[in-house]
Amino acid sequence: MENTVHMEPELPKHDDLATEMPSGQSPDQTEPEKKEAQPDPLKKLQDELAEAKDKYVRLYAEFDNFRRRSAKEKLEMIQSANEQLLKSMLSVTDDFERAEKSFQDKNDKEAEGFFLIQNKFKKILEQYSVKAMEFGKATDFNPDLHEAITQIPAPNEKMKGKVVDVVEKGYLLNDKVIRFAKVVVGS
Repeated sequence: MENTVHMEPELPKHDDLATEMPSGQSPDQTEPEKKEAQPDPLKKLQDELAEAKDKYVRLYAEFDNFRRRSAKEKLEMIQSANEQLLKSMLSVTDDFERAEKSFQDKNDKEAEGFFLIQNKFKKILEQYSVKAMEFGKATDFNPDLHEAITQIPAPNEKMKGKVVDVVEKGYLLNDKVIRFAKVVVGS
């Protein structure tokens, strides 16, 4: 007997088949899973860039709003910086008006000096945008401009709810009420 060894032909080796695969899957199905498991670096950078841009736009808008609000507050503060001082000066204006009513003869030399001082004081108030509220009797009562100190029976039906008398003038500073007009209202 001869020893003969029969060599079986070698099968070609495939690297794809060398890895263990679950039953029912081919080598082509594993590649997409690998791609899904690892995020695309370009996509990740684009997402981060979009998020950074969004944060920047929001921060810029917030800063712009802050800047506008600060400018508006500063302008209002400048316009009404002297409000307390001007309010206290209104009593002097009232005194001037009472003194004016007490003068009988307006051509008197003594009255002339008084009227010069009064006019100068009025011009200073106008320079700082202080204006007296101008309204006559029989105007509608407006709680935004008037302060009712009392009510009296209306002399006629048309005067109900209207200003009958002005006790103390009201004043505006840059169209903002700094002193309400004290009025008597008909009821």
